[in-house]
Amino acid sequence: MMSFLPLRHTRAGWAVAALAATAMLVTACGSGNPLDDQPAGDTAAPDAGEQSTIVVGSQAYYSNEIIAEIYAQALENAGLDVKRQFSIGQRDAYMPEIISGAITVFPEYTGNLLEFFDPDTQATSPDEVYAALQEALPEGLVALDYAEASDQDTYTVTKAFADEHGLTSIFDLANVDGEVTIGAAPEFEQRPYGPDAAQQVYGVDLAFSATGPTTLDALLAGTIQVADIYSADPAFETEDIVALDDPENMILSSNVVPIVSSSVADQVADIINAVSAKLTVAELVSLNVLSTVDQQEAPEIAQTWLSDQGLI
Repeated sequence: MMSFLPLRHTRAGWAVAALAATAMLVTACGSGNPLDDQPAGDTAAPDAGEQSTIVVGSQAYYSNEIIAEIYAQALENAGLDVKRQFSIGQRDAYMPEIISGAITVFPEYTGNLLEFFDPDTQATSPDEVYAALQEALPEGLVALDYAEASDQDTYTVTKAFADEHGLTSIFDLANVDGEVTIGAAPEFEQRPYGPDAAQQVYGVDLAFSATGPTTLDALLAGTIQVADIYSADPAFETEDIVALDDPENMILSSNVVPIVSSSVADQVADIINAVSAKLTVAELVSLNVLSTVDQQEAPEIAQTWLSDQGLI
């Protein structure tokens, strides 16, 4: 099932110094630009007030592209000139372009982006992560309002298992008799929110199974009782599964957050913040279902959602 999941956004081992060097290289050498064929000299960020075109970027990930298209259409509806640079890849490919000002609006994820700039961060709750991210962002970048919508790890069980054992939060797993196994990608076992953390924070003893891309199938088949499934996965709408609450914020919060160039912040903030105010966890899951199950294209999904939300 995990074929619907993005590559993990975290780049905790990626040094900020290497990022700066990459940004200099990409800006200085037009032949290495993965985005377009504009000359290297055109990538410098313009002075505030001089931005005529808003460049909206996205990862090479359907959910991120849908959000980027929503931003783009909302900005166009407000009369702004918008250029799209979608499906760029992962952070090491697009972040230098954001820092240079070649891309001026980009949907990101608070916790994963914070870890990119500050691998040693101890923040985990939504507000703490957002505050730390604002401090960690390079000069010239602004984090607008974050949305309730997130794309982060969860401890997920089937609804039948939750009903049988009265589960609402990770705490409740401690009351389940017998062995309880959590399935996930192999690296999950060593993550700061893996089984060891669950024992320390919630007093829950969990066995671990490296299920990888078959995690959802294993959960539905009952070979594991708990699964690490990203919160925006379409399965939360298409299957009878529920994510357990994490009241101690053991899992790093990764809310959708617009990252924008300071040169365009005044132009776009009110428009995009209005989008973030409407983008809930359930809404993002439904948008992803339209893409993966109904096979709709991002422009159609975005236009319908913006219209339904009264934003265009």
